[in-house]
Amino acid sequence: MKSIAISGSVRQNVGKRDARELRYEGNVPAVLYGGKEQTHLAVSAADLKPILYTSEVTFIELDVNGKKTRAIIQEAQFHPLTDQITHVDFLELFDDKEVTVNIPIKLVGVSPGVKMGGKLVQKLRNLRVKALPNNLPQEIEVPMEGLDVGKSYRVSQVELTDGKVLNNADDTIVSVTMSRALRQAEQEAAKAAK
Repeated sequence: MKSIAISGSVRQNVGKRDARELRYEGNVPAVLYGGKEQTHLAVSAADLKPILYTSEVTFIELDVNGKKTRAIIQEAQFHPLTDQITHVDFLELFDDKEVTVNIPIKLVGVSPGVKMGGKLVQKLRNLRVKALPNNLPQEIEVPMEGLDVGKSYRVSQVELTDGKVLNNADDTIVSVTMSRALRQAEQEAAKAAK
């Protein structure tokens, strides 16, 4: 799993005015949960961008006033108009405590149904996975080789050895449907056969 180091500082004052001043200085108010107590801190908005603006799951080596903690981003809030990061919740990780994370899906291979002119429809981009931090996969690979037109790959087909997928087992991850051009070609072929 990819890891990035970020440094932060403990916030002395907690409130709207203090948070507004932090944002004006280019920092983001944040909270670290999961340990014995919550820690209110401030981190640089520039440090958070490579983590938040990617689909990859990233561990964060958080250094707060010299105390190092391994964490992930549990939730991030953005300004509705400017898309600036307004608040971040970090979740402290422990080697013996399971955590739930959205893991991105990677489609692998080429579908025979798409080669024939079918349309690829991806319904899920990531899956909620519960596992120990060291067992979390970087991504979940979905093989495309067996997908003909009309076939789909469901959550129940995903195999994880050291974790559990929390999505509904009947949910479709990806399917190949008949495209309009392929349907029209089949209809014309059927008319010509008569």
